[in-house]
Amino acid sequence: METVVFSFIVFILFILFIIVLSSIRIVPQAHAYVVERLGTYTGTWSVGFHLKMPIIDKITKKVTLKEQVVDFEPQPVITKDNVTMRIDTVVFFQITDPKLYCYGVERPIMAIENLTATTLRNIIGDLELDQTLTSRETINTKMRATLDEATDPWGIKVNRVELKNIIPPAAIQDAMEKQMKAERERREQILKAEGEKKSAVLIAEGHKESVILEAEAEKQSAILRAEAKKEATIREAEGQAQAILAIQQANADGIRLLNEAAPSGEVIKLKSLEAFGKAADGQATKIIIPSEIQGLAGLAKSVTEVVKEEA
Repeated sequence: METVVFSFIVFILFILFIIVLSSIRIVPQAHAYVVERLGTYTGTWSVGFHLKMPIIDKITKKVTLKEQVVDFEPQPVITKDNVTMRIDTVVFFQITDPKLYCYGVERPIMAIENLTATTLRNIIGDLELDQTLTSRETINTKMRATLDEATDPWGIKVNRVELKNIIPPAAIQDAMEKQMKAERERREQILKAEGEKKSAVLIAEGHKESVILEAEAEKQSAILRAEAKKEATIREAEGQAQAILAIQQANADGIRLLNEAAPSGEVIKLKSLEAFGKAADGQATKIIIPSEIQGLAGLAKSVTEVVKEEA
């Protein structure tokens, strides 16, 4: 009997141990537990050690507080100019209030997806195709503001919304590719024309520079020739001046020597006769002989005849 009682007590203690052990909860980092007591919300457990009442308390939902990323399927949208395209979005959100997230809306991820699709259609419906393709940042900002405001009562904060991909119809894609090809060809032609223009400008500038250099060289050559001619003329004039000066100096020296020698009248007359003899050898048709040397001229003529006869 005692053995049965002992076994029963051990069993009861084991059951109590299991119940106590199952009542211990440790909430990990970046998580929160929503707890109900008899079906009524009693609180939210944060990170750390917690003990719940067996059977009475119940952990309704385990919520992660880390930022989450949801990639939704492409949604068909129609632009303002009636072009149908498909756009897939990526939403970055974070749960800020576990209680509101648990009780605010049923299936919150589906609610965010549907809200994203309707918001995207409203925004794209006011834009044309070209604006849609070039206004991603504007669309992202508008969607984030709208979703964040709508999900606030659900305890969710939308941090970012990104348009992952914009898929226009195949015909539009072909037209865009042709347009881009034409644009690239146009840019190529423009670049080629600009290159040829720059080349022509450089060639013209080089020719101009060459002409300027040739003109400058010709100018320098003309200047050097003029200076050389000037120098030669100066030297020639200096030589003539020196020659004239030498002749004048010789004449002056001759006169000075004659004055120093004090020649007699006969010598002067003889020199005069020599001078008239030289004059007679010239082209003059008439010669006037002073009376002072006429007798001397006759004497000289007689002497000349005597010399010829002796010869």
